[in-house]
Amino acid sequence: MSTKTMTPTVTPTEQRAWKGGLAAGLAGGAVMGVMLTTMMTPVIEVAIPAMYGLSGGAAGWVIHMSHSAILGVAFVGLANALGVGEGLPKSVGLGVAYGVVLWILLAALVMPVWLGAVGFAGAPPLPNFNPTSLVGHVVYGGVLGAVFPFVREL
Repeated sequence: MSTKTMTPTVTPTEQRAWKGGLAAGLAGGAVMGVMLTTMMTPVIEVAIPAMYGLSGGAAGWVIHMSHSAILGVAFVGLANALGVGEGLPKSVGLGVAYGVVLWILLAALVMPVWLGAVGFAGAPPLPNFNPTSLVGHVVYGGVLGAVFPFVREL
């Protein structure tokens, strides 16, 4: 009697795709960060570092870009699960939808609760459906989705 063990195979593209998600996430985060810094100054310089008990623009930028990179890698998992990523229009569409979901879950719901939990005096109301923040998250997702097909193979 013969026994066969099935091992899942991962293509080199899937193994490298997380690096592309990281790069695309950083690109989206940079564009969003510049936009938020010019339109919603206290977010990067005050609110984001306050979530971690820190202060200042440099801390805010490091945290914001770290979040952007991690969320870019998560985007890869979603794109792979949905079979999206190589076609630019589908990737951008998924990125924009992803940005809206991130805005609802993270910016509108999680961030106000988190800031309140750490005792930040300037915590926004719950939910925080700020339209400028929505635009920032849509821009993040759009840039993420637009860049990802080009850096998928890093």
